[in-house]
Amino acid sequence: MATAFHTIAAARPRLPLAAFACLCPGPRPATRKLSLTSTAVSTIDSAPASSSDAKKTTTVFVAGSTGRTGKRVVEKLLERGFGVVAGTTDVGRARRSLPHDPNLQLVRADVMEGTDKLVDAIRGADAVVCATGFRRSFDPFAPWKVDNFGTVNLVEACRKAGVTRFILVSSILVNGAAMGQLLNPAYIVLNLFGLVLVAKLQAEKHIRSSGINYTIIRPGGLTEQPPTGNIVMEPEDTLYEGSISRQQVAEVAVEALLCREESSYKVVEIVTRAEAHNRPLKDLFASIKQS
Repeated sequence: MATAFHTIAAARPRLPLAAFACLCPGPRPATRKLSLTSTAVSTIDSAPASSSDAKKTTTVFVAGSTGRTGKRVVEKLLERGFGVVAGTTDVGRARRSLPHDPNLQLVRADVMEGTDKLVDAIRGADAVVCATGFRRSFDPFAPWKVDNFGTVNLVEACRKAGVTRFILVSSILVNGAAMGQLLNPAYIVLNLFGLVLVAKLQAEKHIRSSGINYTIIRPGGLTEQPPTGNIVMEPEDTLYEGSISRQQVAEVAVEALLCREESSYKVVEIVTRAEAHNRPLKDLFASIKQS
């Protein structure tokens, strides 16, 4: 399927189909707090931060923790000293694939099972990172169950549990129709899978009207390769092509937690470009206006 996508995309946008294969459900929080010095850079390489960037580490619930992007979010959070609650539909799989770390707690959580069960999983967390995404199946409603209703369930669970910070990994082109990209091959092909981009857009709208402090991150085509360029960050409904390493998406998600003032109530779109200047993520977030 990826091959077919690349053939179509060659006509214009280069947005690998794998880009929108996010992840699944989420974990339960550890109560321990740590201290951390934040570093914000536009590549994955870290540089020492000034004392003014020091942040208090929070406990973060990651939904979709065993997915290809969610796993990297968990790893990056642990590297930065966060306590992590990894939500998963398969605890055994999570135990095998995620790092063995005293600051990591595994919790069975399924975003499709409703709000009440999720409340128990996320209670005690300071923030939630949602990196879920439907898996291809014979169920034509899977994208809506996961990428729309599942995300809405998670947001409502946050409201009930008193979690006030929400980071969503979404996708560029979710609002392709309003951008005049209805004929963009990537927009057409991806929406063949149960209108997944439309489902994601509806979930974004719910987040923005919920009152929760959010950052919505819309990456371009997701790649498994190490970073090959510097991050370009643009306002919503700007980018319609381009790709980015999952590793860099995880870095942006974690940095959004550290740079709360600069990233709150914002929708950002990210890709990488070899010719782009290497700018601190904190500065990139600050350059985007609030939604």
